[in-house]
Amino acid sequence: MKRLFKIAMLCGMAIPSLTIAQHTKTEVVVSKSELSKLAKAVEANPDSLNVHAAYIKAADANSATVIAQYEKWMKKFPKSAVVPYALAKAYLNQESPKAKPYLLKVVAIDSNYTEAWGGLWTDAQRWGDFKAGDEYLKKATESDPKNAAYAFYYSSSFQDNDPEVYHNLTMDVVKRFPDSDRGAQALYWYATRSKEVSDKLKYYELLRVSYSPAKFNWSSSGMTSYFDLLLMEDAKKALALAEDMAKIEKHEKEWTNLKLQAQRVNDAGDLAKKDKLSEAMSQLDQVKLPRYFKFNKELVFLKAEMESLAGKTSTAYVSLIASFAKQPNTKLIWAIMGMGAKLGKDPHQVDADIMKYIKDNAKPATAFTLKNYLTSAQTSLSDYKGKVVLLTYWFPGCGPCRAEFPHFENVASKFKGEDFSYLGINIVSEQNEYVLPFMKGSGYSFTPLEDVKGREKGNLDNRGAAPTNFLIDKQGRVIFSNFRTDGSNEDELELMIKMLLADKMQ
Repeated sequence: MKRLFKIAMLCGMAIPSLTIAQHTKTEVVVSKSELSKLAKAVEANPDSLNVHAAYIKAADANSATVIAQYEKWMKKFPKSAVVPYALAKAYLNQESPKAKPYLLKVVAIDSNYTEAWGGLWTDAQRWGDFKAGDEYLKKATESDPKNAAYAFYYSSSFQDNDPEVYHNLTMDVVKRFPDSDRGAQALYWYATRSKEVSDKLKYYELLRVSYSPAKFNWSSSGMTSYFDLLLMEDAKKALALAEDMAKIEKHEKEWTNLKLQAQRVNDAGDLAKKDKLSEAMSQLDQVKLPRYFKFNKELVFLKAEMESLAGKTSTAYVSLIASFAKQPNTKLIWAIMGMGAKLGKDPHQVDADIMKYIKDNAKPATAFTLKNYLTSAQTSLSDYKGKVVLLTYWFPGCGPCRAEFPHFENVASKFKGEDFSYLGINIVSEQNEYVLPFMKGSGYSFTPLEDVKGREKGNLDNRGAAPTNFLIDKQGRVIFSNFRTDGSNEDELELMIKMLLADKMQ
């Protein structure tokens, strides 16, 4: 326990949505006569995106015939920005590296083509060229100041490097777009990203009163996060919010259930105050919330506390260790240490109990051998025996992956020179052309590997989705999985890695 406690002190206290991106592809086959008709429609109306979309969907944007056809059309209609944009848009939708040259042709023809600048911004993220991406996004915003989407994206681009500008631009978006869901989206993310609980409460409430949850999707989503936070801060207010939301017809079913859960939490608190511990525990046992709710972590502590007060300290101790083994955090260490002390266990014994539980539940990671983009050689998981491995599944077009990378990098940078490796398996080989430029442009330190379709992944299975993350110990066993890392919980990942580096489980 001394080792774990020391690690926790180094990491700091943890502050307890899960987004999954998945790549799909479809194909359409039509007759030559139908293609001819669609091509003639483009010839007749080259500035219609709809006719281009119909032709490209039927002909396949990646065929040499289509590319040659568009080269001809760009020469025939040199002043039409729509012609190159139509093909660029098809490539953007495919998350294809082929988009960029056509987007550049568009803005060369029409420097105020907002969606082309926006496309260049999106594409730049996939290349790892974040500086150029910021410039493209700025141009998209300037080309159409009334575009709520780009106003929102532009404000969000300052979230990490200039908090004051981020705040001011977000409030400007809210002021200028009171009738747009993008305004609600800006406020939702500002509340979600706020570091202080008081700020989160303030801006979620501002979201509620500024953008009716009955009308705006991002506001209704925000109320779920607001409710989750209120359960931890003021359960009676959480119940009141649920009662209000349940009155909205389209949200009635979801919020009637959440109202019931809030009522159980409140009832448990009231019963505990009257020393009716078994009844309080019964209420807490019935609380069932979506798995992504942060209050689920708080529920672990509440149940353990109730069990201990009811004389079931051993049960509480084991439940806390089980939760810790799934996703460690420093608050859990404090709680486990306290429960252990009540049972007469010293820090060394608590440490041993935690490690035994983790060891008993560890399974050998399924082996793999994949191509290394950096060397073109084969890289195997066995090459990393003796090292702690952070493994993530990703692909360049995956926005949630790119959002998580900076937080992984912040943590990984703390373990340079130690027995730690960071691997990223790209699950979309069609985006291979992006990978090396992305690594160079982003400066991220993970070793990129190319996945093989249909391989047996066993207990390292991402089920076709990204990001999906695993931590593997020095003996090659999967210890932690299904975790996500963002600006609020980098310390949890740091703690997990430090535990595995420090431990010598055999």
